[in-house]
Amino acid sequence: MRQNKKRNLRNKAAKATLRSQIKKVRTALENKNVEEVKTNFNTAVSVINKTAERGIIHKRKAARLESRLTKKVNKLLTPPAGVNTQS
Repeated sequence: MRQNKKRNLRNKAAKATLRSQIKKVRTALENKNVEEVKTNFNTAVSVINKTAERGIIHKRKAARLESRLTKKVNKLLTPPAGVNTQS
């Protein structure tokens, strides 16, 4: 029973870290802060992969989270089609 409690606390902490890292990326995206997005995104992807590796979240959930974040980040970083970037 004690092991279960210890592991439960560890898993809760890992999930909280995961959620807060994802939230940091999302707030940076809302503020359109490119530098902050880049640094927080790399950290978030690392945390997502680590939690999946440890079995705290399912590997497909990790892939889904990473994919959705990547889509949003790429949307911010790439200019819209039809806009001439060479001036």
